[in-house]
Amino acid sequence: MENINWVTNHSGQSDFILVGIFSQSKHPTLLCMLIFIVFLMALIGNTVLIFLIHSDTHLHTPMYFFISQLSLMDVMYISVTVPKMLIDQVMGVNKISAPECGIQMFLYVTLAGSEFFFLGTMAYDRYVAICHPLHYSVLLNHRVCLLPASGCWFLGSVDGFMLTSITMNFPFCRSREVHHFFCEVPAVMKLSCSDTSLYETLMYLCCVLMLLIPVTIISSSYFFILLTIHRMNSAEGQKKAFATCSSHMTVVTLFYGAAVYTYMLPSSYHTPEKDMVVSVFYTILTPVLNPLIYSLRNKDVMVALKKMLNVGTVCQ
Repeated sequence: MENINWVTNHSGQSDFILVGIFSQSKHPTLLCMLIFIVFLMALIGNTVLIFLIHSDTHLHTPMYFFISQLSLMDVMYISVTVPKMLIDQVMGVNKISAPECGIQMFLYVTLAGSEFFFLGTMAYDRYVAICHPLHYSVLLNHRVCLLPASGCWFLGSVDGFMLTSITMNFPFCRSREVHHFFCEVPAVMKLSCSDTSLYETLMYLCCVLMLLIPVTIISSSYFFILLTIHRMNSAEGQKKAFATCSSHMTVVTLFYGAAVYTYMLPSSYHTPEKDMVVSVFYTILTPVLNPLIYSLRNKDVMVALKKMLNVGTVCQ
């Protein structure tokens, strides 16, 4: 509240102006419709995947539990930014209040931070499943799975609270135009009239730490997984192990690559246009790609989907 009052008293207004992707498009209506279709695809794809995992007993395993958590994150992830952007375009409004901006920033950073750690946890799950299959149900039973899942959500929320509270407490006395389609930390931080170099350094170190922990887990897990696969005598076993790991590594590459660009590259590498393109990729497109990656390349999920469709056909 203090920050909101400070902004109101010193700038005469508390609203930010989101200069989104539509203002730079030659065909904003077409782009709006395209994003709306992608948004629906992401919601439907992830919701169906969550439903399948919770309704089919064959999918009640730690791996699919973590995939359902990832799908839940993707639903929330895309819902934090896209509906506001589409409604503003339809209504002809591009303002967002300081409290709304802070809430959007907090939710976004929390979800992104949680996904960092979840991808590391999913790599450990694959390590146990492939390297210690006989102990899989013991090492990763339901109660054990809840602990790292809760930890991932908690660490993400800590990151969200820390970055949001610091960013939104900077004095904003420059133009209030955020050159982005949502309140992302680097975009809002550029509006501050105070020296943010120390904060940028701290944010960089925080991101390195947040990346270092899961990347270490992922690297170590896949090192032992590759050793185990190499020792397998069964070609079918090798193929199955590679199939389950390749889906996860595809998601890791897409998500971490975009995060490194956004939060770890020096500001000289950034332009508002590049930042928006990258954000569109991992904020809007990644939630659509994740369910496709985990379903189309997964026989168990496809079998569960066919069962559901067959039941629906019979009921009709």
